[in-house]
Amino acid sequence: MIKQSLKTTSLTMTLVTVGFLFSGCKTPPPAQDEVVAEKPPEKVAEKEIATALKRQVKDLDLKKSDDAGLKKRIVILPFIDETENQEASRIKARNAFVEDLNRSEGVIALEANQLKNDVSKYLKNGEYDLYKLAKDSQNDGVSSLLEGKIIDLKLKQNLDPEKKIQQASFEVSVRIRILNIRAGKEIFSVVKTVTIDDENSKLAEPVAGKAFFAKNPGLVTVLMKDAFLDFSPQVSEAMTQVTWEGRIAALKGEKIYLNVGRVSGVQVGDILKVVEDGSEIYDPEIGYHIGQVKGQAKGTLEVVGFFGQDGAVSIMHSGAGFKENDRVELYQ
Repeated sequence: MIKQSLKTTSLTMTLVTVGFLFSGCKTPPPAQDEVVAEKPPEKVAEKEIATALKRQVKDLDLKKSDDAGLKKRIVILPFIDETENQEASRIKARNAFVEDLNRSEGVIALEANQLKNDVSKYLKNGEYDLYKLAKDSQNDGVSSLLEGKIIDLKLKQNLDPEKKIQQASFEVSVRIRILNIRAGKEIFSVVKTVTIDDENSKLAEPVAGKAFFAKNPGLVTVLMKDAFLDFSPQVSEAMTQVTWEGRIAALKGEKIYLNVGRVSGVQVGDILKVVEDGSEIYDPEIGYHIGQVKGQAKGTLEVVGFFGQDGAVSIMHSGAGFKENDRVELYQ
């Protein structure tokens, strides 16, 4: 009885298996772990950074003079005025120009009385004989000479047809020449013409320029000042061509006194080279000397102190045979 039941059960299982195989169904694949797809990260909107750009440019002048910081002495000769306007205006314009140059970094503007010679004796045909004056000023302790000249001063009148009045404008022409004393060479010669329109100047009728300026001396001074002050940066730039130098003023024992000091930019501890004057070169074509060749070096001095308005005290550092008026230069 038990055996029969086992057979029946076995048969039933066989039939079920056979029926399943012939039913056209396939065995389902084994279950796999469910994979959850990762969502791409949400794109965060980038905020623009507000900027306020400031452009700055810094130039490094690789050709800057080695004697930067030292001031070169230039004599400002009395201005020449071809227009024969008021002398007071010319003097005020020159004084303002001298003051402006002395505020610059590389120049000491000096009065003509720093020279041993009377400069008026060198004034011929409306200009100075700078070459002759330079030759006679070799030992005066200055580097250059500057001549300023007022060439012309004009009043221009433009008629306004509607209002029937004259609107004034002013024109001034000036010239500056600079001569390097040591080289005997002109290093700057420029004519500058400045025109100024004045809308507030109304003239009821035409007027002669000379008469107008005679009645307006303050205006003449302003015009001359404006023209010459515009030269200041150009003069400072031109003086970079000139080699800085000084002179031995006196020798007393171990102390050697120089005519250049604190104002000229000399500092305690500076080493200065002593050079004798070279021979002068004469040009027969023009009839005078055109400059000196460089002399031999005698040795060096060390600055140990100052005296007076612009003098330095030094002692011998090397060499020998120093004497008064020997030239001193920056030791490089």
